[in-house]
Amino acid sequence: MLLQSSKKGILVGLKTSWTLGKVIFPVTLIVAILQHTPVLPWIIKLITPLMNLIGLSGDAAIPIVLGNLLNLYAGIGAILSLDLTVKEVFIIAVMLSFSHNLLIESSVAVKVGVKLWIMIAVRLGLAIISAIIIHLVWHGGSEIAKYGIIPAKEEQLSGWGSIVLDALQKAGLGVFQLAIIVIPLMVVIQLLKDLNWLAVFSKWMAPVTRLLGMKENTSTTLAAGLLFGLALGAGVMIAAVKEDGVSKKDATLAFIFLVACHAVVEDTLIFVPLGIPVLPLLLIRLGVAILLTLIVSLIWNRVHANKRKETVYEHTS
Repeated sequence: MLLQSSKKGILVGLKTSWTLGKVIFPVTLIVAILQHTPVLPWIIKLITPLMNLIGLSGDAAIPIVLGNLLNLYAGIGAILSLDLTVKEVFIIAVMLSFSHNLLIESSVAVKVGVKLWIMIAVRLGLAIISAIIIHLVWHGGSEIAKYGIIPAKEEQLSGWGSIVLDALQKAGLGVFQLAIIVIPLMVVIQLLKDLNWLAVFSKWMAPVTRLLGMKENTSTTLAAGLLFGLALGAGVMIAAVKEDGVSKKDATLAFIFLVACHAVVEDTLIFVPLGIPVLPLLLIRLGVAILLTLIVSLIWNRVHANKRKETVYEHTS
């Protein structure tokens, strides 16, 4: 049984890694190359005037753009190279916790069957609204942020050959990192399924998923995203949606929750070196995720109920 479960898990892991790799590799390659062209500076210049509206200086556009197009590490690397106030760093951290790695993670959502525009609108909307609220509510944090680590200097690349080679390495590493996490996870999850432990976990999570308006078979999808994030947990989520029969409604609600609050351990601890309070950051993400999911679930149910009433009325009239 152990061998059979392992084989099945490895096959599912390889298949999922291939599916996601077809998204991650080209996106990472293109963005890595664009870093060495006038495109990114042009985007940064374009959004700089909007920074003052959310309490940020023009320089803050750099980590926001890099964090959204690449990942949190790129955004944090940019923050460490700038002289920003504690308030500015906290606002950027909250924004990037909601909206980062936008191209890859939104593409992952599409693979699960969630509409692309929903993911992008929710993530960017949460980032902008949260920044405006913090800017208006918090009147402290005017002192210059003191970072806990010194940023590593990136080697300057010269020539298109070096740039393309570096981009290929980053894209290949991205897919490899995904595969070495997804494949073992698939093996473990397959074992848990075959031993019926996953069913026990689903029952344990049932009150939480029901509270959020989802069926208990969504628990694996939620747990994967909460622990491993949208990109790294995507393999588990894609398999869970297919194998556990998660409905389109539940998959959408799960992703709406997860775009606000995912990879809770990594995406919280990663901000510690910036010297900002990370507990409020986690609580903001968790609170927003619960509130947003509940609101969307209530609206969805009400719309569906109205449609059913109209259908019944048409048949009886």
